[in-house]
Amino acid sequence: MENHSLLFQCLLFTFLMYFSSTHSVKIPRLSSIPTWDTSLHHPATFYAKTSTDNINTFYYKQLLDHFNYRPQSYKTFQQRYLINFKYWGGANSSAPIFAYLGAEEAIDYSPEDVAFLTDNAASFNALLVYIEHRYYGKSVPFGSREEAFKNARTIGYFNSAQAMADYASVLIHVKKTLHAPNSPVIVIGGSYCGMLASWFRLKYPHIAIGALASSAPILYFDDITPQDGYYSVVSRDFREASETCYQTILQSWNEIDTAALSFLSHRFNTCRPLNKSSELKEYLIDMYTYAAQYNHPPRYPVTVICGGIDKGSFGSDILSKIYAGVVAFKGNTTCKVNAPSNLSETTLGWKWQTCSEIVMPIGIGNNSMFQPDPFSFKSFANDCKKLYGVSPRPHWITTYYGGHNIKLSLQKFGSNIIFSNGLRDPYSIGGVLENISDTVVAIHAVNGSHCLDIMGANHGDPEWLVEMRNKEIKIMKGWITQYYDDLLPLNGTINL
Repeated sequence: MENHSLLFQCLLFTFLMYFSSTHSVKIPRLSSIPTWDTSLHHPATFYAKTSTDNINTFYYKQLLDHFNYRPQSYKTFQQRYLINFKYWGGANSSAPIFAYLGAEEAIDYSPEDVAFLTDNAASFNALLVYIEHRYYGKSVPFGSREEAFKNARTIGYFNSAQAMADYASVLIHVKKTLHAPNSPVIVIGGSYCGMLASWFRLKYPHIAIGALASSAPILYFDDITPQDGYYSVVSRDFREASETCYQTILQSWNEIDTAALSFLSHRFNTCRPLNKSSELKEYLIDMYTYAAQYNHPPRYPVTVICGGIDKGSFGSDILSKIYAGVVAFKGNTTCKVNAPSNLSETTLGWKWQTCSEIVMPIGIGNNSMFQPDPFSFKSFANDCKKLYGVSPRPHWITTYYGGHNIKLSLQKFGSNIIFSNGLRDPYSIGGVLENISDTVVAIHAVNGSHCLDIMGANHGDPEWLVEMRNKEIKIMKGWITQYYDDLLPLNGTINL
């Protein structure tokens, strides 16, 4: 075990060395739950919107490899899933099942944070199931995270196809265990797991009758979406909030490049002296992109940051204004930049996923508030090769799931998928924004942000957000009604 731990530590060291020094533009994390800067000074905070009293935890003995028949393939691991029985109408009435497909994080907080399910379960009499993604949380193969991440031979089973086969196996098991063969399943996900939800409906239509895919950028692969789209939307969000704020940010990068590191460390109240200006720039880029991606009401972090910058409480020069934006967003914490932190399982896991198959070519062009930094696949691939010993497969997602000419591909083939997006979300640029058919539909809100529709409803939610959720609910109820109509001739009677 000591050797395994040492190897894991070496992987962490290599990760920090290569990706803190060589690759400036990273693929922004896809997550429905907004978390950023979770350092030891700023631990992650989750705001529960629903009680966990009704959540039951289960484990399923999951196959390591669903697609091969080697002896190693038959190894198993314990996959965690959660069930909320409170609202379910029961197997006798073939009441529906809502399945949340886990994302690049532990499943612990999903019932609270993705509260769309609990908000609407009673009106559907739905069973709620939350399934953890392999290699995250407590669903880790090979007995430990150190062993699972030891090398490409053990981490190679960590991919989207294996994860969806996991979900299929768990859902079949749940329906069998509960004697609910006729209960229709709707899969729900946001961001990365929104992509999984849409792909699951296409790959496993015999298991899920429909999918709600929130903020799922399934078109941000190959050359389908312009590489600079993500950062262009971030820039547009800030420009629409305040032109002077936008211009200040635009001018700040050269100021940072020419300022002394000692001055920058003092001005931005860094937790330790800066070794290079890129540390500060990366922190600010992360802050701006996070604010745009999760520009949720009622706080609207883009407006908060721009309010601080425009007010300039710490001075009228450009860098003092930028610092005022940091303080407005983060508050008067002890220090702001490069705080000591623990490398999370999500950081490790997401890096592997983007280094293997989720290769989203996101770069920065010339028409944004950032310094140009185009995506270089060669540089990206070299970094991944050094870290894991394997090269990314940039075209695998579109090969396996599709994406090119999506309307032509899906208008006769796919059905019962909702693609929902908020157009202030930078990832919406890679989403499906137009109806593909009568049953593969796009719902979007001009002022919406990342996965906002599947967050819990709050008093004072803007009318457009309430309307967006109501549209989704109406469509989902239509799917279930149609399913029961189709089932009736086959089974004779349904006790609704």
